[in-house]
Amino acid sequence: MKIKKSTLLSLFAVILFFAFSTIKAQAQEYVSPTKAAQTGRSPGVKVKLISSNGTTKTYVLVFAKGDEIMSGLTEFAVKYNVKSAHFTAIGDATSAKIGWYVGSRKMFKVNNINEQSEITSLIGDIALSNGNPVVHAHINLAAADGTVRGGHLLEAFVAPTLEVMMTIEPAPLYKKPDVEFGLNVIDPDHQ
Repeated sequence: MKIKKSTLLSLFAVILFFAFSTIKAQAQEYVSPTKAAQTGRSPGVKVKLISSNGTTKTYVLVFAKGDEIMSGLTEFAVKYNVKSAHFTAIGDATSAKIGWYVGSRKMFKVNNINEQSEITSLIGDIALSNGNPVVHAHINLAAADGTVRGGHLLEAFVAPTLEVMMTIEPAPLYKKPDVEFGLNVIDPDHQ
């Protein structure tokens, strides 16, 4: 059986195309730990002050279907001039991007979750970096089978809701660069 050279070349081209497509699809995404959250993606967030004790205030933020969490938290921090806060939350997400810090790269390895998940825990804080409030959050998401994945929250879209309990403290906290790790970390000594 004799195969034409053009047929072999065509077959080789098809094999290379599929091999390249598979490699490209499996390429790992990394993001900088200092990348700012994209705002303007949480139009449904509702906010209510639920307690005030002197200059310490606690709010509830209720996210609606389709709101992006980091966007909404950042927008809240800017609007309310937050200089120091901590929060916890529970709810649900349709998709998420979570990060795992890779020290050798000084970057977050991005893990995508593309299924409806229960947000079993969302915790974080807000501090100032270069005069702007920066949200730092970690999240755990449970799949339908009960398995949980978690890490640094990069992005997550809510459905049906997310309920955040946010406490704003009077003393500002400031972040400073940690050159060794390529991160901005809270500096408790900063005045």
